[in-house]
Amino acid sequence: MDTRTNLPVVGMVGAGQLARMTHQAAIPLGQSLRILAANADDGAALVASDVLIGSHTDLAALRELAAGADVVTFDHEHVPAEHIRTLLAEGHKVFPGPDALICAQDKQVMRERLGKLGAPCPRWAPVDTPADLDAFAAGSWPVVLKAARGGYDGKGVWLVGSADEGQRLVTELRTAGTPLIVEERVALRRELAAVVARSPFGQVAAYPVVETVQVDGICVEVIAPAPGLPEQRAIEAQQLAIRIANELDVVGVLAVELFETGAGADEAGGGLVVNELAMRPHNSAHWTIEGARTSQFEQHLRAVLDYPLGATGLTAPWVVMANVLGGEPGGMGIDERLHHLMAELPDAKVHLYGKQVRPGRKIGHVTVLGDDLGAVRDRAARAATWLRDGS
Repeated sequence: MDTRTNLPVVGMVGAGQLARMTHQAAIPLGQSLRILAANADDGAALVASDVLIGSHTDLAALRELAAGADVVTFDHEHVPAEHIRTLLAEGHKVFPGPDALICAQDKQVMRERLGKLGAPCPRWAPVDTPADLDAFAAGSWPVVLKAARGGYDGKGVWLVGSADEGQRLVTELRTAGTPLIVEERVALRRELAAVVARSPFGQVAAYPVVETVQVDGICVEVIAPAPGLPEQRAIEAQQLAIRIANELDVVGVLAVELFETGAGADEAGGGLVVNELAMRPHNSAHWTIEGARTSQFEQHLRAVLDYPLGATGLTAPWVVMANVLGGEPGGMGIDERLHHLMAELPDAKVHLYGKQVRPGRKIGHVTVLGDDLGAVRDRAARAATWLRDGS
């Protein structure tokens, strides 16, 4: 508790854009977000006042963070489970807990747990040797090889097209100590995301199901609500996410990334398949800052503090978020680009993360709302392209 305000302090491990936007959500609630940052120039560390510098793998740093907080939560999934268990044993509140978080840390554990729940998943298997991969493929290539731990934005995922390629990759990755799983290549129509929040009391709140558009493994656009998604399938996705949150005892925001299969939304044999889980605010719900009655960042704070959860309805018929990726160096600076963008597209809401620009790196996002989906998508894409390239 902050003795100056008598309001709770939330400790967040990690200081990237998720912590930065959670800090912004905490301000109108009168709360203090205490951040454990790896570096003083991390995105959230640049704007928050209560910042500790230390590693998420350092138990002493985690103890220092927890000592000044009512609850500890995360902006990434990489804190060792044994450290979380130690904090819990010492009387600190940590959400989500280690038994839930492991499903976002380890894809093999996630697949095993989801299988026991009967959740729809692609066919998969653990891989220790090239022979394991060959046996799984059974001559039907390509298959999808994944690092069981780590990996994001297309990293740690390989589309393997032949036994020879698999032999090389598996040998190289296992020699480096990378745990692996293999999955069938799902015949998908598109990718969706169902984002929910759950409190320790057990209250749940579900956001509209969205479509996520990926290019080279990186999400470039999110459309809310997912266009053309039948109501029954949207309800099915939300109910699946809520069931996973309840069964795994997730507290906070849970994003369930989904594949929609079949050539059409109503095609016989089509359906939903769980791709991955994230137990924290997620890129697929950044649109909620302007596009929903309660942003995912405020919702996460409400959930981990066991406050009543907020309304999740849309604030406009269509909301589109476009990620801003770093472009090639040179040309006008980002502030000059922002100046021109505000003049041309005054309705575009820009969020920059305070990151150093590198080609392909997510450095921000833009959100546009409106009544006409085509026009909204066009404005969001133009804004993101302009901030990337200045053209």
